[in-house]
Amino acid sequence: MLEPLAIFAAGFWAGMINVVVGSGTLVTFPTLVLFGYPPLVANVSNNIGLVGGGITGTWGYRRELTGQAGRLRQLLPASCLGGLTGALLLLALPASAFRAIVPVLIALGLLMVVTGPALQRRAARRRAPGPSRTRDITLIAGTFLLGIYGGYFGAAQGVLVIGLMSVLTAESLQAITGLKNVLTTAVNALAAVTFMVVAWHSVDWTVVALIAAGATLGGVAGARFGRRLSPALMRTLIVVIGLVAIARLLFSA
Repeated sequence: MLEPLAIFAAGFWAGMINVVVGSGTLVTFPTLVLFGYPPLVANVSNNIGLVGGGITGTWGYRRELTGQAGRLRQLLPASCLGGLTGALLLLALPASAFRAIVPVLIALGLLMVVTGPALQRRAARRRAPGPSRTRDITLIAGTFLLGIYGGYFGAAQGVLVIGLMSVLTAESLQAITGLKNVLTTAVNALAAVTFMVVAWHSVDWTVVALIAAGATLGGVAGARFGRRLSPALMRTLIVVIGLVAIARLLFSA
């Protein structure tokens, strides 16, 4: 019973921290790898399972989205197009290439988790007020690129989205978090549909069910209680699990 309980718990934790911080994949993906699932199967199944947590988390942040319809019309198409591109890119690469890339992606994700708060504070100090067409174009292009990353792997995508929007918009952090939830959930859902259509054989539906159940409940808890959790504790756990997964991937290659 240890494996299903651990996967369910990882899904719950990922769903909870995805709502507030992002980086939930750095909990669920390494957990699946530690239990022996192939990296491609773990990534695809994890992606599909986490969609429920994104939906409940987005609903929990619906008040922070008031007045953001214009911003969503601007960014959502770019995010979705990027997510589709990233999902197809993942499926176009051989499994051996994916196995070689995963440790690097996890390491980059961990670095972003650790340095994210400092980068956000620095970006906030340098933000210039007022509208700017250049900033809007840069924001759309950056959202598209982060969508590609999210569709391909997605670890710490939320941290990157928050950092990008902190630099290029004057929105409050809570509004940015609400927007981040919509964008990352859209990318995740679009990638999940793509995987189910063209990579059905790479989906482990038992894993999907366990992560989906945990993440959906975690999304509710994250939206309700997430601001009370210690960011330091969340980052520490993510770093520890991520480092263990990197070691296992490298030594099992």
